[in-house]
Amino acid sequence: MSDDDSPRTPAAGTPAGPQPEEIRFFGTTWVGHDGHYGLRRVAVAVGSLLAAAAGCLVLRFAYQGLEIAEVGGFVNILVVVMFAICSAIAFRKTWEGFSRRPADPAREESLRSLKAIGFIGSLLAYFFRSLTEAPGEQLHRTEYETARAQYEKRRASRAGNPSARKKPKRK
Repeated sequence: MSDDDSPRTPAAGTPAGPQPEEIRFFGTTWVGHDGHYGLRRVAVAVGSLLAAAAGCLVLRFAYQGLEIAEVGGFVNILVVVMFAICSAIAFRKTWEGFSRRPADPAREESLRSLKAIGFIGSLLAYFFRSLTEAPGEQLHRTEYETARAQYEKRRASRAGNPSARKKPKRK
């Protein structure tokens, strides 16, 4: 056994059993909230908010381009409504993705372009989630703890060396 008393696989030197899945920008610091976890959360929150603000600025330039082109009021309203709806859907889908896996991955794949158009909603969802936890931490923690519990249950139910077991009495 090593210093941390966790069983290790001999070849790789890694702990036996399920390993935590890494989260973008956080690695595995979400498990024990170590490795500057709080600082990383602040950086992710600020970064996503700045990216959303930069995205709004780019959209404003695009809208001004439509005004210069004099495409008409209907097109201007249509563009604003389209970005608002796409951003709302992207926010909701991104927010839901932090707490559960999608039931239908093909449907999520089909919404990819819609989420790209509504990127501001996704960035805002990332910002708001990073105020309370690493985005996706709840989902990863639940999956990791379930996998660890199942691993410990399987490991505890093993009897050890089969040759050391007592032989059943024969009549």
